Amino acid sequence: MQFSTDESFAKQLDAEDPLHSFRQNFHLPLGKDSKPLIYFAGNSLGLMPKSARQVVEEELDNWAKLGVDAHHAAGTPWYSYHEALREPTARIVGAKPVEVICMNSLTVNLHLMMATFYRPAKSRVKILMEEPAFPSDTYAIKTQIVHHTIQTEDVVDLIEKHADQLAVVMIGAVNFFTGQLLDIAAITEAAQKHGIIAGFDLAHAIGNVPLSLHDWNVDFAVWCSYKYLNAGPGAVAGAFVHERHATNTELPRLAGWFGNDPNTRFRLHLERLANQQPADFLDGAIARFTCNLRSSTGDWSAANEIDQADWLS
Repeated sequence: MQFSTDESFAKQLDAEDPLHSFRQNFHLPLGKDSKPLIYFAGNSLGLMPKSARQVVEEELDNWAKLGVDAHHAAGTPWYSYHEALREPTARIVGAKPVEVICMNSLTVNLHLMMATFYRPAKSRVKILMEEPAFPSDTYAIKTQIVHHTIQTEDVVDLIEKHADQLAVVMIGAVNFFTGQLLDIAAITEAAQKHGIIAGFDLAHAIGNVPLSLHDWNVDFAVWCSYKYLNAGPGAVAGAFVHERHATNTELPRLAGWFGNDPNTRFRLHLERLANQQPADFLDGAIARFTCNLRSSTGDWSAANEIDQADWLS
């Protein structure tokens, strides 16, 4: 195919694009001429799925009609709503369902992961990340360093050069500024052969590039859902923890109510965090503090029905 700058060539490429039909599933902002704009801002905020309004309104109706009973009595109970997102989310990031959870926001999840996996000790205190990094990562990581009362000037040199000093590599899989996609598998392998934890921010990667977090042996990852997952502003974020960490009781965890056995959760007594499955680890032992109102996950659900996982596989 010979490239051309003619409009007819562009229209031909659009017509032959295997993703062409997805366009009709989203609302496009209109210009002054009332025609749909050419939208190149998906890296900042994904377009609204046409089904999102109905999904959110259904949950508002459940809230109005059922009140607290909507946690259990609705067609899609709020109490277990996050479970419905496990399988599609796992397919998008190449993980097992028990390894992922949709919860909180990107920065909150990053802080929670770092609270568990960043354990500076002796000379191994540095964190390796890219420059420039996504601001969410920069602020979170810098405050994590301050939180641990560790001052370091340079955290962007090679893993091999600083292997005896690094505790965690935490880096954006797709750089927000340049669009560069890093080799997650190679970075993970390079870090882990020295006993360094490998974590990634997938804010600009999830829904955008193929991912296989489980197979790549990534330790942890976090992401937001309002960009390439088109879940809307303020939508629930997500996190991944490899299943091999689930039963490691030596890892410190910021616990929450929803981290204990769901069969006994409402008996309102404290339970030990030992002998947990990967899903329990994510549901609250590490991070999920409480239940989410389904309206915060409804847009993500609507976007997911378009099933981006199919074309990312």
